[in-house]
Amino acid sequence: MARTIIKKGKTVEEAISLALAELELDVENADVEVLGTDEEDFSVVKVTEHIADETKISAFIKEVMAYLGVDGDVNFSYPDDETIKIDITGSNISSMIGKRGDVVYAISYLSNIIVNKDKTTFKRIVVDCENYRANKEKKLIDLANSTAARVCKYRRPIQLSPMPAAERRIIHTALQSNRMVETESFGVEPQRCVVVRLRPYTKVI
Repeated sequence: MARTIIKKGKTVEEAISLALAELELDVENADVEVLGTDEEDFSVVKVTEHIADETKISAFIKEVMAYLGVDGDVNFSYPDDETIKIDITGSNISSMIGKRGDVVYAISYLSNIIVNKDKTTFKRIVVDCENYRANKEKKLIDLANSTAARVCKYRRPIQLSPMPAAERRIIHTALQSNRMVETESFGVEPQRCVVVRLRPYTKVI
């Protein structure tokens, strides 16, 4: 957990300097908030240790790995400025994936909460294990497109098997730009699934 201290000084600069010295931090590794002045006209500041997003994620994931008895590595990459991608590799990694990916999806969901809590700018955190999600996404996109083709051919809705919310989202996104079909999630978790059907007034040639 990040350390926080409130200090006061004759000036804002002095209060910050005292706080940084007590926390043994450089200003680059701290978040500073000026609280104002007290009744004696001393400047009051709150200085919080800045913990990098990668440090927070790595600590959380390694805690999960220790609990599950998994020995592995946590690797970071940055597809764009708003995304941090984490790849977990190692032996006996299947328990980090879980049944139908439920564990790795949960880790990803919780990592997003940990990183984005109390932040004004959102950063997308994507956690994968041995490329499970990447391979699964390709299969789901193929499933979405083939299902859309069958809906157009037979002119009737098709209900897919129940799947986690993250996988349903891939189906929805894959068919979002398809002018012929539309998608809708149906049912109650954990049996919630996607239905693919023709858009109203669609002519199939």
